[in-house]
Amino acid sequence: MGKLSNAVWRMLGAQATRNQSKSVAMIEASAEHDEWAQGLSDDLFAAAAGELDVTSEEGRTKFLALAREGGTRALDMTPFDVQLQGALRMLSGDVVEMATGEGKTLAGAIAAIGFALSGHHVHVISVNDYLAGRDAKWMKPLYDLFGVGVGILSEKATRAERQEAYACDVTYGSVNEIGFDVLRDHLALTAEELVAPTPDVAIVDEADSVLVDEALVPLILAGSTPAAIPNSAIFDVVSRLKKKHYDVDADGRNVSLTDEGAELVETTLGGINLYDDEHVGSTLVHVNVALYAYYLLERDVDYIVRDGGVHLINASRGRVARLQRWPDGVQAAVEFKEGLELTEAGEVIDTITVQALIGRYPKVAGMTGTAIAAGEQFRQFYDLAVSQIPSNAPNIREDEPDRVYDTKANKVEAVVSFVAGVHETGQPILIGTHDVAQSEELAYFLERAGVTAVVLNAKNDAEEAAIIAEAGRKNAVTVSTQMAGRGTDIRLGGSTGDDDARDEVLELGGLCVVGTGRYDTERLDSQLRGRAGRQGDPGRSVFFSSLEDPLVTKNITSMREVHATEPDGLLGPKGIETVEQAQRIAEGAMLTLHSNTWNFNRQVNEQREAIVRRRMAILTTDDAAQELRTREPERWDELGDIDDEVLTDAAREIVLYHLDRAWADHLAYVADVQASIHLRALGAQSPLEEFHKLIFAEFTKIVEEAMEASCETFREVEITADGVDLDDADLHRSTMTWTYLVHENQFSAGSQAMQGIVGIFR
Repeated sequence: MGKLSNAVWRMLGAQATRNQSKSVAMIEASAEHDEWAQGLSDDLFAAAAGELDVTSEEGRTKFLALAREGGTRALDMTPFDVQLQGALRMLSGDVVEMATGEGKTLAGAIAAIGFALSGHHVHVISVNDYLAGRDAKWMKPLYDLFGVGVGILSEKATRAERQEAYACDVTYGSVNEIGFDVLRDHLALTAEELVAPTPDVAIVDEADSVLVDEALVPLILAGSTPAAIPNSAIFDVVSRLKKKHYDVDADGRNVSLTDEGAELVETTLGGINLYDDEHVGSTLVHVNVALYAYYLLERDVDYIVRDGGVHLINASRGRVARLQRWPDGVQAAVEFKEGLELTEAGEVIDTITVQALIGRYPKVAGMTGTAIAAGEQFRQFYDLAVSQIPSNAPNIREDEPDRVYDTKANKVEAVVSFVAGVHETGQPILIGTHDVAQSEELAYFLERAGVTAVVLNAKNDAEEAAIIAEAGRKNAVTVSTQMAGRGTDIRLGGSTGDDDARDEVLELGGLCVVGTGRYDTERLDSQLRGRAGRQGDPGRSVFFSSLEDPLVTKNITSMREVHATEPDGLLGPKGIETVEQAQRIAEGAMLTLHSNTWNFNRQVNEQREAIVRRRMAILTTDDAAQELRTREPERWDELGDIDDEVLTDAAREIVLYHLDRAWADHLAYVADVQASIHLRALGAQSPLEEFHKLIFAEFTKIVEEAMEASCETFREVEITADGVDLDDADLHRSTMTWTYLVHENQFSAGSQAMQGIVGIFR
């Protein structure tokens, strides 16, 4: 999209120059207080900071002087003026764009300290546990100097450890961990079990990845249920289908049986009719789930098989999505496909979108290297503006024109040839690929050409920091999947910091970045390019694409004839135009999908908040006991010998069980409506309006139906001096939970519902 598109994004909300002159003036004025800050002992530093009114201009100016001195003293990192500028804009509630290597981590910590000194509790939200833990530990000496407590959330943290982390002034955690803590609180039976605090301030690292890319994947908490796993006979027949038996649409998102395929399946399953009332809502759904698993999900692209299990890959991060699984029909179908033991089924307990999660915070700020291009999404979905922070040193990276080829084979051959040629000079090379399969395929061809590469993908993401840290040494060739959010700086010369090694790489031209295909959004291209040329270092980048790349084949339905200008299949300017057009279409589709997802989920989010308020009232008061006493006075009097506190706890547990059960049932109903709502368009109805009408009507019944069920249980269940045992009454709560990875593209333009299921999952 280039300069023109960035200008458009600025008009739409990415205000790159907003209030920058005032920020610059404040930073210049802060130098007057440097001598004062330098004269403070460590013991007096926190006290001096605590006395400042950071909300006032004078107080903020002094705070900047303390931040400059604090960085020097605690971290041996004196903040650049541009880092202080970024911190100021975050304190004002903006998303700041700071180029890769410009020190976002320190700028974010300074902003977090500023908020904390103003009495706020701050969550620094990242894309993964690794970055959250790394940054918190890295910045801790600075927090300690200011007397600001910092905590870390991790995937393995216990409830007590989470509560302790949240009690700190500043808490670092991944969006998933914070989101799932909010969801897991829906399982709490006492106020003491609650973990997630009242939200206050959020500073979002890699803001475009978290707020835009991750926002399309709702956070879903599931629990065990005795529901049966789909009939394996269905998986078996689907696994033996030929290409003539099914159709995959042009963008590879939906699959359905052909007439010949339907006839084969019906015959194999005993002469049934897949489309009659008996089977359309069950057998046909399971058939389509199996089709999706077998013919749309790819091993080493969408998932890997490791340690006897299926592990999902988060495409926007290039990592294994730990503790996540697909909704059960899909999960079981993939397990069957891979010859693995089928795991336990489950049901959705609660769900929240990233937009709703971030919307809980009264104040939000963020930082990323590619904010301008996401400016419209920030404005439209989060009411956030963007401030572009200049780099500390001019960017001298050389970005070469794209090289577009007619076929994938010619592209791969060109990439291998290019890399081999650069490698001969000793210049370090970072190669960006889109998935595990592509990274391994390219490494194989490079090896055949005499170039040994280190591969970083979802299969070895635990070794990420070590691999990326060495990607800048002389002669290094690193092949990596998605680089967004990896966070580790690539130091020229390697991780040892040897000046001679760095100088040698500088003389070779710095890091060379090679892209093996454009991404669906220019932001991801820029994030990959940004690995080279940090802090004024030299570097170069070049992208190789082909007309057979998924970006082109999925987004260009009718392609003009483009002829190769070279014998090796290299195309001219028209080839580059075709790839750029495909990317623009993909970005437009993503924005539409984001908007549709938000519009469809908005009412569900509001309903969830209403249920949460109801649940919190029950959890923290005696409302449940009062309601049951009023509705069932005779039964209450029968239990008069039981201690009031025990009876109150029993009433609370009963009402919570049925409220949670009603909410889970409502979410299942919402999913069913989503799967078929597109059919309303055939009757000239608005799918969005009909969706909201249907789920609103159903939601109005939840509280009363839950109370009626609670009254029935209260009348019949045994309550003793030890309380109530709902398990004995066959009212079981989930004993284990996991998370679902769901891609909600059923709201995209022109999407089909895979006859009731596929559109929900991809």
